[in-house]
Amino acid sequence: MTQSCVEVKSEWEIVAARQAGRNLAKEIGFGTVDQARIATAISELARNIYLYAQQGKICIERVIGTSENSFQQGIKIIASDEGPGIDDIRQVMEDGFTTSGGLGAGLPGVKRLMDDFQIETNVGEGTVITVTKWLR
Repeated sequence: MTQSCVEVKSEWEIVAARQAGRNLAKEIGFGTVDQARIATAISELARNIYLYAQQGKICIERVIGTSENSFQQGIKIIASDEGPGIDDIRQVMEDGFTTSGGLGAGLPGVKRLMDDFQIETNVGEGTVITVTKWLR
């Protein structure tokens, strides 16, 4: 599967990453509600890169998986940066927790919007968050 990546260094790339995700979601066959969920998750992930790491990238790809003897398609988003990392994953995964003065929907919101959510982080080295939404 081909992967397209958007470097996130400014707010403009947040918009570009969001649009790339929405376009691929539409191409795969996601409905408008799921397209909006995917775009929102990408916005949140890209905004976190911009706010906390200053730069990183959002990579988006079509994925195929198997479920109960059938194939399913989906979209995988990988948000990666070489920023400060996340000190306390449990804390940032709490609803309402914010360090930026935002609404605190952040990563818990992304987890709710997507089907699969995985986070890898090392303080001082960076963070990689991988999320997947499956076409139902």
